[in-house]
Amino acid sequence: MFGATVTIEDEDTGEEKVYTIVGEHEADLKRGRIAITAPFARALIGKEVGDTAQVKAPSGIREVSITRVQWLAVD
Repeated sequence: MFGATVTIEDEDTGEEKVYTIVGEHEADLKRGRIAITAPFARALIGKEVGDTAQVKAPSGIREVSITRVQWLAVD
């Protein structure tokens, strides 16, 4: 999942967010870039479009649906 851009939808609120999974030194939550080592990213690893994941958020455990996965193109 490293290098992937993942679109998720919160099961409770319907809110959609986009995150790119990056290395630790590239992480910047304000820009939607989360470190591969972050618990949130680890919850998404191995998931595909249509899968759900439980992620730890400040408000508690949230269930999200994976609605899109885009892979970084490498030449």
